[in-house]
Amino acid sequence: MRTVVAGVASFYAAAPVGRFPLEFESLRYPPWLHFGVGGVGFHVSRMLRALGDDVTLCAVVGDDTAGVAIRHRLEAAALLGPGVVASQVSSTGVVLLADDGARTVLPYLNHVRDFTYPVEKFAGLVGGADLAVLTNIDFVRPLLPVARECGVPIAVDVHLISEIGGGADRPWLEHAQVLFCSHEKLPCSPVEWVRQVLDTYRAVEIVVVGCGSGGSVLGSRCGKLVRVKAVAPLGVANTTGAGDALFGAFVHVWADTGDFVHALRSATVYSGWKVGHRIPGESFISRAALDELVTYHPAEVHVSRLD
Repeated sequence: MRTVVAGVASFYAAAPVGRFPLEFESLRYPPWLHFGVGGVGFHVSRMLRALGDDVTLCAVVGDDTAGVAIRHRLEAAALLGPGVVASQVSSTGVVLLADDGARTVLPYLNHVRDFTYPVEKFAGLVGGADLAVLTNIDFVRPLLPVARECGVPIAVDVHLISEIGGGADRPWLEHAQVLFCSHEKLPCSPVEWVRQVLDTYRAVEIVVVGCGSGGSVLGSRCGKLVRVKAVAPLGVANTTGAGDALFGAFVHVWADTGDFVHALRSATVYSGWKVGHRIPGESFISRAALDELVTYHPAEVHVSRLD
């Protein structure tokens, strides 16, 4: 399957803080530090490539020190292709990680957010693709109608959304066929949110709400409501990227099989496995390994009617 992903690839530092709230100390000696490349675009692209997709990443990488590290990592992951374009400054960020797996993410995206990605380049890359994963960073907004005009299904994760009107995320909601979000800031229950999205945005066929330790909820245009309970085969070490894992694994299995119930079960197990690693952004498995993981750690699924 050929997938085009448009999103951020950032240079990140991760540091342990013990617990939240964080008490002030003028000097700390952490037991470990990790520097690497993250960001939704890079993370989902690596996941999809490991699962077996032919992935083209459309990202913006600066001609700066962070950009050197990002390009090196992209090349090592076989993701440094024609979709990666240069800017003056790269996106960066910091993750603060507590002992119980809770985290605070501090992304610095200002320069990349305002970048104008070449639409003609994207049109040439997305044409004929099986799926377009278009993340909700500002430079991707003009690319949404291009993917639609090419007839490519669009999958979107709007993350922390809080209003049905969408606010700045509205263009993504209007173009998505598969729509993901987190439960954290919803103004209503996940099930009610699913109903409202399907009633408001006619292009959307599948809505998934990730509920953290509460599992996930899916509603479909055909009227099915699917609930999957969370699993954590390795325990919980770091919840960073859990939503990306749920999203990426789902779109891969769904696009491959057309079975959204099986896709959500598989994605829930993948996400639960991911959070068991201290650095989830460096932990990936193949499709065969995922299928085996689902066999040995099946997530409980309940299917009913949405209406």
